[in-house]
Amino acid sequence: MESSAPGLRRAIGPRLLTVFVVGDVLGAGIYALVGEVAGEVGGAIWSAFLAALVLAVFTAFAYAELVTKYPQAAGAALYADKAFRTPFLTFMVAFAVMSSGIASASTLARAFAGDYLSEFVDLPLVLAAIGFILVVAAVNLRGIAESVKLNALLTAVEVLGLLLIVAIGVAALGEGSGDASRNVEFKDGESVVLAIFGGAAVAFYALIGFEDAVNVAEETERPEYAFPRALFFGLAIAGVLYLLVTLTASYVVPTAALSGSDAPLLEVVEQGPLGISAKLFAFIALIAVANGALINMIMASRIVYGMADREIVPRGLGRLLPGRRTPWVAILLTTSIAVVLIATGDLGTLADTTVLLLLLVFTLVNVAVLVLRSDSVDHEHFRAPSVLPVLGAIVSVSLILHTALDDTAVLVRVGLLLAAGVVLWALNATLRPHGRAN
Repeated sequence: MESSAPGLRRAIGPRLLTVFVVGDVLGAGIYALVGEVAGEVGGAIWSAFLAALVLAVFTAFAYAELVTKYPQAAGAALYADKAFRTPFLTFMVAFAVMSSGIASASTLARAFAGDYLSEFVDLPLVLAAIGFILVVAAVNLRGIAESVKLNALLTAVEVLGLLLIVAIGVAALGEGSGDASRNVEFKDGESVVLAIFGGAAVAFYALIGFEDAVNVAEETERPEYAFPRALFFGLAIAGVLYLLVTLTASYVVPTAALSGSDAPLLEVVEQGPLGISAKLFAFIALIAVANGALINMIMASRIVYGMADREIVPRGLGRLLPGRRTPWVAILLTTSIAVVLIATGDLGTLADTTVLLLLLVFTLVNVAVLVLRSDSVDHEHFRAPSVLPVLGAIVSVSLILHTALDDTAVLVRVGLLLAAGVVLWALNATLRPHGRAN
């Protein structure tokens, strides 16, 4: 039986959706992880980011097909539900995606409250991070149109920050003050292929986020036309900026200095020729982090709403705020989980947790797009070349193994999160044994 309650407002046009994707991909990853990637690959940082971009595009093709075929808010959980018809698996995918979004926002909250914020004010990190995530929740409650328009403004600021880095690179090139040879240097004692793969596994965090956009499908105008262009154009914009920024970083700053820094792009600003204020760039970095956190919390709350609407979780979690028509109970739930994660995990652990959770989901999404090829719908939709989802699944599994073997503590944390999901599923099944999942 269809619900008579009003649905989500379609307030996102093609341009805002593209900006949403760009803003979701860009953010704390590029501002914080350049040094980590340099430690894995050496001076040729760009090669790891290029490899990560190619790997992300494989899965983006699967998402483009599925979101145009099934333009509903539940995203990857919906695709798993339709492909495998197993309510438990559907729930676990939804829980994993929700957890990854909240873990990512929690990562960004701790990043916001760290070194960049300390350029302006010295506050206890955990308290500042929790205060930040509460402000994000307030913006989310205000409404999707307001949230996405604020995202557009914040995206413009963070893109400006990356363009400043590129401008520093151009100026340094004109002066001949950098060292171009570092851009083709790889880490000593390791093969080039292994170095690039190791760097790509780290750089992948800077490229996840494009999948968040599918969770606002019900709030997008003509999603079957808007999404493919927005996904690929948004990834292309982010990819080009990443390559230019990483080339600049390695050209201007010695690799050892980059790999030893928690704020690698600030090193570029301080050592570059333009004399840009460190405080100005720190402010821009804070904007980038805030933007990413906002989008992740929008995504997480919309997943809860979509699952509640389909009775995979209690319908009460899908209640809308009168007038604003935003899912206030879902926002309250996801914000509460974020507060717990912020208080109990450090930045590195939460970032790696985000990646591992999403890689598990990416594997299922790439398989689902092939399984659902036999399911016809009554409207036109994008179709991905079959080889790309296959490659996407293989790549995802490879990165899962690399991440899990590299840090068993992250594997344990992901296991505990998923175990919590199993407990929640059991409780929900007891309370609502006849809930529907399709």
